[in-house]
Amino acid sequence: MIRSMTAYANAESTTAQGWLACEVRAVNHRFLETSVRLPDELRTLEPALRERISARVSRGKLDVALRYRPPSSAADLLLDPRAAEQLSALALELRARFPQLATDFATLLGWPGLLVKPELDQAGLTQAALALLERTLDEFVAGREREGGKLAAAIRERLDGIEKLVAEVRTLLPEIRAALRARIEARLLELQQTADPGRLEQELVLQLSRMDVDEELDRLDAHVHEARRVLQLAEPVGRRLDFLMQEFNREANTLGSKSVDARATRAVLEMKVLIEQMREQVQNIE
Repeated sequence: MIRSMTAYANAESTTAQGWLACEVRAVNHRFLETSVRLPDELRTLEPALRERISARVSRGKLDVALRYRPPSSAADLLLDPRAAEQLSALALELRARFPQLATDFATLLGWPGLLVKPELDQAGLTQAALALLERTLDEFVAGREREGGKLAAAIRERLDGIEKLVAEVRTLLPEIRAALRARIEARLLELQQTADPGRLEQELVLQLSRMDVDEELDRLDAHVHEARRVLQLAEPVGRRLDFLMQEFNREANTLGSKSVDARATRAVLEMKVLIEQMREQVQNIE
């Protein structure tokens, strides 16, 4: 399945541990580069988060952000019964020894450890965050695949165009070779020399060898076939397609340099336009 490198996905969930939101966005990059933003409560999650991302994404520059808001109950203050019991016993003992001693309730509440906040369920929060990340990655990968399908369709359309142009140049070759022979004969007549058949054939063979493009056309057909095969693979193929685009360009340039016919030259120019369009599409493929 062809995947685009550009995509965006976000998801959120509300659990007993609080509200969580996850956002993943990506743009093109030669390799996988991940930037992670996490709240303090989830700092220890970064290694596991990176591991899960790399297991599902091979290329692209990713920005991943997790946001967390604790439940409202987390703001509640709880009385530590043991600390309260100890303070009560101490207050009674001091009152017995110092009858004039006044105990201020508000002051007691400020005693360290008397009022505590509910403990955070760190394990539950980590599990909820990882589950949300997986759900976001599901949406992210699905978005990449949808966009990748469009890219693959665009590339196949241009492959069809290149194949058609290659076939067009092949049909022109007999006519081009005949016209080349006629030009050589005419040139010899202009020199007012007897057209020696041996010399004519020698010159013709030399010229035809210089403009022989059968090998380039065969390679272009092979590249088209290989590109179609690669587009059907179930693995990341961006780098392989990028290499194929270089091979397409090489053969098209050689074909253009050997062209001695305006129609063939036009076909090569159209071919190079299609190759460039494919190259731009391939830059977006994972």
